[in-house]
Amino acid sequence: MKKNILFLLLTVWCCTLVQAENYPYRNDVLWVTVPNHADWLYKTGERATVEIQFYKYGIPQDGVTVNYELGGDMMPADAKGSVVLKDGKAVISMGTMKQPGFRDCRMTAVVGDKTYKHHVKVGFSPDRIRPYTQMPADFKEFWDNNKAEAAKFPLKYSKKRIEEYCTDKVDCYLVKLQLNAQGQAIYGYLFYPKNAEKGSCPVVLCPPGAGIKTIKEPLRHKYYAEQGCIRFEIEIHGLNPEMTAGEFKEISTAFNGRENGYLNNGLDNRDNYYMKHVYLACVRCIDLLTSLPEWDGKNVIVQGGSQGGALSLITAGLDSRVTACVANHPALSDMAGYMAGRAGGYPHFFRVPGMDTLDKLKTMAYYDVVNFARQIKVPTYMTWGYNDDVCPPTTSYAVFNVLDCPKETLITPINEHWTSEDTEYGHLVWILKHLK
Repeated sequence: MKKNILFLLLTVWCCTLVQAENYPYRNDVLWVTVPNHADWLYKTGERATVEIQFYKYGIPQDGVTVNYELGGDMMPADAKGSVVLKDGKAVISMGTMKQPGFRDCRMTAVVGDKTYKHHVKVGFSPDRIRPYTQMPADFKEFWDNNKAEAAKFPLKYSKKRIEEYCTDKVDCYLVKLQLNAQGQAIYGYLFYPKNAEKGSCPVVLCPPGAGIKTIKEPLRHKYYAEQGCIRFEIEIHGLNPEMTAGEFKEISTAFNGRENGYLNNGLDNRDNYYMKHVYLACVRCIDLLTSLPEWDGKNVIVQGGSQGGALSLITAGLDSRVTACVANHPALSDMAGYMAGRAGGYPHFFRVPGMDTLDKLKTMAYYDVVNFARQIKVPTYMTWGYNDDVCPPTTSYAVFNVLDCPKETLITPINEHWTSEDTEYGHLVWILKHLK
């Protein structure tokens, strides 16, 4: 009885600590931006204003000068100005846009000896944004041929139980999946509901975000398996996630710099580009998942964020076995958009001189999310924020607007390149509602 009371008290104390954390997390300063349209959206030609509020220790900062720059999404500034806060508030005119897109207000305030920065983006007719990227005439033929070639290699994988990630409701296995005769492979953690019965489970593939890194917090999404799904959370470089963080850092430093990163590797040639085996690996993951006796024989879902969001949409466009897709702020989307004088997608190739050659642009079109999105016919759910400077909102709209399938969005304007735990859990809720 005493142990139960102690546990209850500890639980309440921990919950109190969680509730006591302010927004923003452990920061002395809070910026609040309030566009004069509640949804942060305008029609082209409409003029936007934004009220800014600036607090330190929760106290409005009176008399502080805020300098600002205005420009298109990810574009250089085309206007500058300053305002002086009165009772911690001021209004900035953001102007308008003649073409569909996003406009960014980048603010700087100096208080004492410290400089604080913030920004806010508002959209102008973003439902009319169309991608710069066009589909090559032989796009489908190229990928059909590559899938057929990859399918000649038999399904081979090893599977090891990982006790530290097993719970009373979930079983976890580390899988090494062979991709081809050249020895390429990927690893992933495969989560099952405890005592899963034959033919009972939807399967969910979760590709990773960008980088060369371990699979962090494998149990973060354990609720998928707890609610009846088999989930396969993968890496894409053939690196065992049981390696140390230090080992991953050494490899990333050596092989993933600005000029030699894997996303640049082989970009001059569509047949030699690094991401070709990654895209085909996602199809091979579907081979594995649909071979499991516990698969329900109907539901195949892909879900991920950033690079993982891109790979989810790509897999849904490549593989007709996929029945639903969930993606937040997808990378690799309208990557050549900078050629149109507007934001392009991560990894923002055009920030590196020499990346806009004709050969590279041709290759990008075969690997761009927008061209796979054009192939998707299954229900798709996308989420993104407007303040994202990694995967800018212009490119998420470029993808969403070409989808010709049942589609839904959750727009979270304030978000930069992150999603909340509630949004993450909402992905599962959406998936469960769309099971066959």
